[in-house]
Amino acid sequence: MPCSDFELGLKKEVTERLKGLSLPLAEDCIVVSIDQQKLWHFSGSDCETYVVSTARAGRGCVQDSLQTPVGLHQVAEKIGDGAQVGMVFKARQPTGRLAAEWPTPEDNLITSRILWLEGLEAGLNQGIDAEGRVVDTRRRFVYIHGTNQAGTLGSPNSHGCVLLSDADVIRLYGKVSVGICVLIRD
Repeated sequence: MPCSDFELGLKKEVTERLKGLSLPLAEDCIVVSIDQQKLWHFSGSDCETYVVSTARAGRGCVQDSLQTPVGLHQVAEKIGDGAQVGMVFKARQPTGRLAAEWPTPEDNLITSRILWLEGLEAGLNQGIDAEGRVVDTRRRFVYIHGTNQAGTLGSPNSHGCVLLSDADVIRLYGKVSVGICVLIRD
């Protein structure tokens, strides 16, 4: 679907951030809004919007904060090719059990697909910050992934990750490549 003016502004923000870091510009990118609980996937002049859940604890990059990290990231790894819809992952490995079979359904599970994020901004979401704290998105194991709690999408409900419905994460996973940039913003 063609982009609105607002969406074009989001894509321009990604371009400006990439330029500021002297990184190559890209036609495809993802923007996540913590305030709006939405994700936009830009592909050329088209845009798709998804409803997400980010962290209950808000935004932040410090390890063990349970917050969603902000700034420019990239998809470092895609995990889950061919996994069944609702497959539960532990330590990025399929458990062999579907969320519907999980013994404690109240758990907020990692399901269907994983896009493992890596920060691109040293001291913000990559490495160590000025105070010596770990702020590394990849070392924090922050993902875009499916959830068994799709009913809570649109409200903060994660422990730092960006949650999508199983259908949406499978759709997005099939459209993006490793290396696609991801801007997480307020």
